[in-house]
Amino acid sequence: MVAKVPESHAKKAKRDEALAEALTVSLKEKKAKKKATRKEIKARGLKYAEEYAAAKQAVIDSTKKARSEGNIFVPEGPKLVFAVRIRGINGVAPKERKILQLLRLRQIHNGVFIKLNYATLRMLQRVEHYIAYGYPSLKLVKSLIYKRGFGKVGKPGAWSRIPLSDNQVVEANLGKFDILCMEDLVHEIYTVGPHFKEAANFIWPMKLSSPKGGFSKFSKLKHFTEGGDAGNREHYIAGLVGRMV
Repeated sequence: MVAKVPESHAKKAKRDEALAEALTVSLKEKKAKKKATRKEIKARGLKYAEEYAAAKQAVIDSTKKARSEGNIFVPEGPKLVFAVRIRGINGVAPKERKILQLLRLRQIHNGVFIKLNYATLRMLQRVEHYIAYGYPSLKLVKSLIYKRGFGKVGKPGAWSRIPLSDNQVVEANLGKFDILCMEDLVHEIYTVGPHFKEAANFIWPMKLSSPKGGFSKFSKLKHFTEGGDAGNREHYIAGLVGRMV
């Protein structure tokens, strides 16, 4: 005589079978999505590389053309600044202290990307005795984000500092702005794209090291144009920040 299987057991077996089938389908969909995402990321990386090369070549061509015509080619002004704090809190006046807080330069050797406009330029000039800043190259932007990049994840009052070691961290927080990977993030920062504010705020203020070889005596008290380290270094910011990464 064949033992009768209880109805509850039969229902449980049927439910487990349905769950297993759904899990298999879900895993297949996730695998296909990851494959498509990797393909999209690779395509974007190639597109950005072509865009950077084309922009560089356009400047070279315009310079040659202007020279051949007896003119001078003036390239477009910088749109991006990288600022790093090089002095502590001693002797900082209240207004300057507030500006440093607004720029997210609360600690010594903190560095941030800033969109350059009239307002931010005035702020930088007001606190230039406490910071060094300049116009970063693509190489420097990539180096900073890949080596010292951390994301600000969570909610106000409960932020978490997460290393940018996975594209999924970027996609989870900036995917709604069509920023899916590290190369998207680099491109948005370097080109000062339409969602620069969200991208820059997502990046935690970078904690840099003391520069190799250190600062020379009194160099932090002098402006860069006077042989010191403070103030606007323009394209020479890479020399200082490169020793701090």
